[in-house]
Amino acid sequence: MTFDELKEKAHALPLKPGVYIMQDARNTVIYVGKAKALKNRVSQYFQDSASHTEKTRAMVAQIDHFDIIVANSEFEALVLECALIKRHQPHYNILLKDGKGYPYIRLSKEPYPRFSLTNKVEEDGARYFGPYAGRHSSQNIIDALNAALRLPACGKKFPRDIGKDRPCLNFHMGKCDGYCRGEELREQHSQAIAQAVSLLEGRFQEVQAGLTAEMEQAAEELRFERAAELRDRLRAIELLSKRQKVIAASLADTDVTGFFQGTAKSCFVVLHYVDGELAAKDFELLETPVEEEQENVVSSLVREYYVDRTSLPKQILLPCELPDQVPLTRMLSEQTGRRVELVTPQRGAKMDLIKLAAQNAQEEVERATTREERQNKLLEALGRMLGLDAPPKRMESYDISNTGASDIVASMVVYVNGKPLKRDYRRFKLKDMAGPNDYASMEQVLTRRFRRYLDGDEKFDQKPDLLLIDGGLEHVRVAQRVLESMNLNLPAFGMVKDDRHRTRALVHPDGREIGIQAIPAVFALIGQIQEETHRFAIEFHRQLQAGHVKTSALDQIPGIGEKRRNQLLKRFKTLKAIKAASLEQLAQAVPRNTAQAVYLYFHPKEP
Repeated sequence: MTFDELKEKAHALPLKPGVYIMQDARNTVIYVGKAKALKNRVSQYFQDSASHTEKTRAMVAQIDHFDIIVANSEFEALVLECALIKRHQPHYNILLKDGKGYPYIRLSKEPYPRFSLTNKVEEDGARYFGPYAGRHSSQNIIDALNAALRLPACGKKFPRDIGKDRPCLNFHMGKCDGYCRGEELREQHSQAIAQAVSLLEGRFQEVQAGLTAEMEQAAEELRFERAAELRDRLRAIELLSKRQKVIAASLADTDVTGFFQGTAKSCFVVLHYVDGELAAKDFELLETPVEEEQENVVSSLVREYYVDRTSLPKQILLPCELPDQVPLTRMLSEQTGRRVELVTPQRGAKMDLIKLAAQNAQEEVERATTREERQNKLLEALGRMLGLDAPPKRMESYDISNTGASDIVASMVVYVNGKPLKRDYRRFKLKDMAGPNDYASMEQVLTRRFRRYLDGDEKFDQKPDLLLIDGGLEHVRVAQRVLESMNLNLPAFGMVKDDRHRTRALVHPDGREIGIQAIPAVFALIGQIQEETHRFAIEFHRQLQAGHVKTSALDQIPGIGEKRRNQLLKRFKTLKAIKAASLEQLAQAVPRNTAQAVYLYFHPKEP
């Protein structure tokens, strides 16, 4: 849709609450937002761009179309927005790192259920608790529960292994009730599991009361051995509630959130308090959001952190008032089945806690910035070794992979500030190759890459500070010839390997070798880049061999990438229709030079 069409569609929206879903030309969801009045909110995106922030301008430039879902209230819109953000992970929404993976505790569905760790919730009939702060602390939770309730932690599977062997050492040491002794203990195991579930849900007092009553009844019935077992279990649980801060952290009475916004990085911190004591801390570093108000950033982070958690605190202290604080309070309360308060303190002890959380956030940002400074020193050292005018902030590395004349592929891997930038990775399928020839393959790949750079292709519009070519002297000389033919002045070096296939040096096109082993950090970085480039090429090659990568006749046309191919298919629907289209019809879907290349490909005999 054109900008005017988007604007017209926005003005036709109803004045009702709901969610809007912005999508690009590839139908990828790039932003999800909620609104009290859809017409008013969505129309703002298509007004004069001078009033927009940098982030909004960048997003609007990519919008191809949008959808809406009308809701009955702002609260329903908030719930729906959270669900859609979780599902689509839109690029322009503020997101906690998807790859971090907060773990869940899983209680299996079987005759003798067991606790284990998992990274995601599945529809398998099992019960899930969490997510929690990290794998180490979550495993401590399981270990503490097993120890307090004397649940089995061995590798035996029940009822399969009941009665096969004598009880293990844990039983004799009083660490397990020995459920392997007989099926008659199954009811006791179920009772212990139920108590563990109650503890995970924060019902310490309920479990204590139940065990105390059962112990007293056993004593009255003169079953003193059973009463002693229950007494020991009761003591273990009481000790657990007082000292096991890891479990307490997941059942906090109060969470204190803090946010610090630095120049390059920001940090979101959550301090968990139990009975007035600091039990644990979670934090998440993120790139500083562009021109975002703090209350909007904190609102997004709070929602992402707490939505879908089964254990929530009674009170969450916030560093600022949130624009959607009322519906968010209702959503979290309904999620956990009891009242959850969101409070923004202005003074007193609670305000001191907010300041402490903010201080923690600032310290994490400063610590991360120090790591960035070390990375900058590393790039400065590499630049000096190679005789560059400045540290190479953007490095591109290339490798060829083939098993014969067919399926020759190449990879382009990008590192920015010493870290992989996977969204800029590119892969190439070599065209018109008579057979395996690494030098000719490298020439074709680099020619295609930099021709698209010179043509202004948005997928290749970034100019690298350094080229690293997987291979020796002749490979980098090929790269140098391609660059000179295009009047591009870019430094290029070949990665020379040792007998263990590790990069031991970099070679200049004039034959000079620069050893990199003198500085371990530089040696490690170049080795990592070389391995990543090789991995990416091999992965693409295997996908082609397995038939997992779809190809099209359009891919054989110079200048046609994924974006132009999708534009043509979106307009004409089929390859047959594209072949039958006139030059003028093609030019309505793609730029004229691209349309001409497509037309001549299918009509080679016409002038």
